[in-house]
Amino acid sequence: MQFYLDGYRPGDPFVQPPAPGVADRPAGLPERTDVLVVGTGPAGMVLAAQLARFADVDTLVVDRRPGPLEVGQADGVACRTVEIFEAFGLADRLVTEAYWVNEVAFWRPDPADPRRIVRTGRVLDTEEGLSEFPHVIVNQARMLAYLREDLARAATRLPVHHGLQLVDLRVEDGGDHPVVVVLEDAATGGRATVRARYAVGCDGARSAVRTAIGRELVGDRTDQRWGVMDVLPVTDFPDIRLKATVHSHGEGNILVIPREGGYLVRFYIELDGVRDAGEVDPTRLTEIANRILHPYTVEVRDVGWWSVYEIGQRLCDRFDDAPDDGSRGPRVFIAGDACHTHSAKAGQGMNVSMHDAWNLGWKLAAVLRGVARPELLSTYTAERQVIAQELIDFDRRFAALFSAPPGEADPEEFERYFVQQGRFTAGTATRYGPSMTTAATDHQELATGYPVGMRFHSAPVVRLADAKPVQLGHAARADGAWRLYLFADRDTTRLRELCEHLASPASPVATYTPDGWDPDSVLDVRAVYQQGHREVPVESVPVALRPRKGPLGLVDQEKVYCPDPRAEDVFDLRGIDREAGCVVVVRPDQHVAHVLSLDARGELSAFLGGVLLAR
Repeated sequence: MQFYLDGYRPGDPFVQPPAPGVADRPAGLPERTDVLVVGTGPAGMVLAAQLARFADVDTLVVDRRPGPLEVGQADGVACRTVEIFEAFGLADRLVTEAYWVNEVAFWRPDPADPRRIVRTGRVLDTEEGLSEFPHVIVNQARMLAYLREDLARAATRLPVHHGLQLVDLRVEDGGDHPVVVVLEDAATGGRATVRARYAVGCDGARSAVRTAIGRELVGDRTDQRWGVMDVLPVTDFPDIRLKATVHSHGEGNILVIPREGGYLVRFYIELDGVRDAGEVDPTRLTEIANRILHPYTVEVRDVGWWSVYEIGQRLCDRFDDAPDDGSRGPRVFIAGDACHTHSAKAGQGMNVSMHDAWNLGWKLAAVLRGVARPELLSTYTAERQVIAQELIDFDRRFAALFSAPPGEADPEEFERYFVQQGRFTAGTATRYGPSMTTAATDHQELATGYPVGMRFHSAPVVRLADAKPVQLGHAARADGAWRLYLFADRDTTRLRELCEHLASPASPVATYTPDGWDPDSVLDVRAVYQQGHREVPVESVPVALRPRKGPLGLVDQEKVYCPDPRAEDVFDLRGIDREAGCVVVVRPDQHVAHVLSLDARGELSAFLGGVLLAR
């Protein structure tokens, strides 16, 4: 992380100096705001954390709960979600506290005695090289706590207003703040009206925002009930500290999820419709778990949280309020459980919700700050609704295989499906189709390891200036900037020519960077040389890769990288054409937007001009 750009100051450098006006901000609700975020679950808090990074965007965050979530709910954090948390500077803390899911064990009835279960296999949870981060398990409440603390450290010091229920929302014609919202204080019954430019409903499966804009969750609810409990157990089940799927012969199924701290375990326990009908509590869930785990036993010493839920896969056809006739753009959006619900078995709910917000946040900020065209906001539904449909289809199949009754179940098929879908459950399979932000794949052969539309897959490199081994993908911060990764040609001729262009007044950097902003605030240009870091003289680096920034005009020395000699060369690892080099254009949400040759200046400018607004 870089700091002191505005001058040296003592104290914690991760706490940003407060933005102008923050100290004088009234304690109550404002009459107007740029973005109103309703709900502080995973989607709402990621969206708030993204918007909090922009002092020129006014954001109001409200939640109907009396206070922050403390226990329970989701716990699986996919590799891709950890990558996103890295952009917020929160990944180190997350992976240190969390349980790492390294392997998965599969258990099923013993063919010699079906009343007993036996282990039938163990596999890696995620394939080697899929991400620099692991799949981890940590309480959703902790994830939200990290994000709350991030809001408090941001220059905007963005507060969360609890105990406020949305009772009305409407969008008026015209005006700068057309979204009119009425909020009710749960404690006093008093009501306040807030006008916003945009509103986002992150308020769960019973979303009041969704209802207000006339959208509906459509799909199936099943008669499958599952109990879930976080417990401190004493057991002779040997895989209690491994993620494990357990299929019994007629007694139901269990998903065992070890939790952070070394002792805590989550059990997802299938409740069959007849035998386990009626009231269920932790004692009853423990009895059922012992039936399924036979001949092993489990004794629950403490219960941290428990619940019972039904499986259902439901989805909205749109994630915003834009009319079908295209008469206006969207003003109200929904994210997370407000627009898609599914089972908890595959651990996707919290993750996909956060990815919704990650997709939407930078787009809202870009439009509000005058950086991007308003049409950008229409790509949110176009991209995320398709992904949610893929999740619903996956979840329906996954849940059916997991819960298949004796005689119909094929545990081997379940294990094969789990392995085959590893990239999907890791969150790295998402691929956005062509749009104003995602180009066609005409030049994909220049960088085969960076498929257009998919997330920019990080790789180990060495930073030229200080010889520090780093991950190339970690250059991307949650700052709303696009990244131009310039992979050098063999003799660097094309790289130097492009850098000369990018430093000129005719370049897209100059065209799309507002006056007074740092030169990398909209387009962040970085380069990767083929030579080793001791072979490239720092003084030979083009000026476009050493921009002057901040009020003191400091030089950013951290934009050039070389292959890491202790790891596979990034050019080989990501299939970069060594002779020609290439430009990999990466969106602010870390998805590859375009792959171009180093001399395709006109094509680069044309693509960026379809999204960004000239200063």
